[in-house]
Amino acid sequence: MLILQLYVFVLAAFVGYMVITRVPPLLHTPLMSATNAISGISLVGSMVAAGAHRGTVATILGFIAVICATTNIVGGFLITDRMLKMFRRDPHEPKSPTAPSKKES
Repeated sequence: MLILQLYVFVLAAFVGYMVITRVPPLLHTPLMSATNAISGISLVGSMVAAGAHRGTVATILGFIAVICATTNIVGGFLITDRMLKMFRRDPHEPKSPTAPSKKES
């Protein structure tokens, strides 16, 4: 049973790494909200696994999964917030730039 649990954990970590590294940078930010939702589901599942009292190894792996999912969620929200700040207007900046007049050309 221990070998099977370790196998599933390592396989999940490998698949997660491969999925994340294969996302092109242009699509990374729009997919962040969906990733945060999936990580939230993973967090709930990992808390269930950590608290199920199925053995010491299962509890330790569940705890590691809780830490990883929490880090992923917090990092995702920080990156999304940083991205959204790039699109906010400065309150002191004029709303529309003035177009140059034809006389200046």
